[in-house]
Parts: sequence; C-alpha cells; structure tokens
Amino acid sequence: MINIVLHEPEMPANTGNIGRTCVATGARLHLIEPLGFILNDKMVKRAGMDYWDKLDVTRYVSYEDFLEKNPGAKIYMATTKAKYTYAETHYEDDCYIMFGKESAGIPEDILYANSENCIRIPMLPDIRSLNLSNSVAVVLYEALRQNNFMDMELGGKMSKM
Repeated sequence: MINIVLHEPEMPANTGNIGRTCVATGARLHLIEPLGFILNDKMVKRAGMDYWDKLDVTRYVSYEDFLEKNPGAKIYMATTKAKYTYAETHYEDDCYIMFGKESAGIPEDILYANSENCIRIPMLPDIRSLNLSNSVAVVLYEALRQNNFMDMELGGKMSKM
C-alpha cells in the first residue's frame, strides 16, 4: 500500500480530492497538523463525495509525531526544489510520499534533512507549482504503475454500443 502524506494542508477541497484519489487507489492518507480547515468541513466532504467514510486516514499533531508513529518509513518528499523527477525514483510498496501545504510546500529544514529523497514534477520554468491534488495524482499513479497497480482493476468494462 502506498501512503500519501499531507504536511499542513490548507485547502479543504484539495484534501477532499486527494482523499477520494486515495480511496480509488487503495492508498492510505496521513494528515500532519495544523490543518487549514476543520476535517468535517463541507468542502472536504463535497470534494471527497461519498467516499470519505471509506478513507484510511490518520492525523498527527506534528511532523515529529508522524515520524515517531511511523519509524523507519521510506519517505519521498515532493518539492519544486528537487534535483530528480518523480519518474526517476523507484517507489517501494508501503513507501510514503509527502506533499507540503499549498502556500509554501514542505518546510526547507525537512527538505534539507531528506534531500536524497526529494522528487519533483517537471514543469515549464516560469510556473511556480501545480495544484496539490493534481500533483498527488501524478506521483501516486507513477508509484502504483511501478508496483503493477497493486490490487487494482486493470480491465475496463465496456457495454455494447
């Protein structure tokens, strides 16, 4: 199972969309506080639709709390500052992929301490960043592809036309 970690997310709609993506892919969601919204916020539920109750989600009071409760976790950190792209990385089953808050990303002290595990999504030079929920989807699906889409349905169901 792939783990998605959001460090201090600020926008409920993004978190709701990410939660829905996690449910659809069998990924676990980890939320590191403080959150920029209340988890029962109607925007979270609207974006997550009726999937939110199926989401495997864990909250942590801080980054340190997250590390303490997930000892030895292999964590990849998504940032626009990374040397390597997300496609140049091999994602192990049960790895963690961390994304920072919408306004500032992952704090630089955390990035520096984990620079060998930082990844980025290539973009044109004048673009600051992608939407958080889009970024999660891009990297998560690459990790799933590398792991043969663990337990996911690969065949489509087409009805007669």
